[in-house]
Amino acid sequence: MNSQNMAAFSKQVREARRKRNLRQADVAEKAGRTENYFAMIERGEMNPSYEKLKSIARVLKLKITIS
Repeated sequence: MNSQNMAAFSKQVREARRKRNLRQADVAEKAGRTENYFAMIERGEMNPSYEKLKSIARVLKLKITIS
């Protein structure tokens, strides 16, 4: 994922998590990731695999579009 797409995804993740009143730890646990790893994704510091993106998107009910 390029940096522009990652920044957009990170913003969507943060907004979706806040909208659902979830903590980073809540999302991380449900997605099978560590809180630190999830926080890095949310800050745009980590470029996760597609499988990891899917697990986070599933928890937050986000749709992933590949272009």
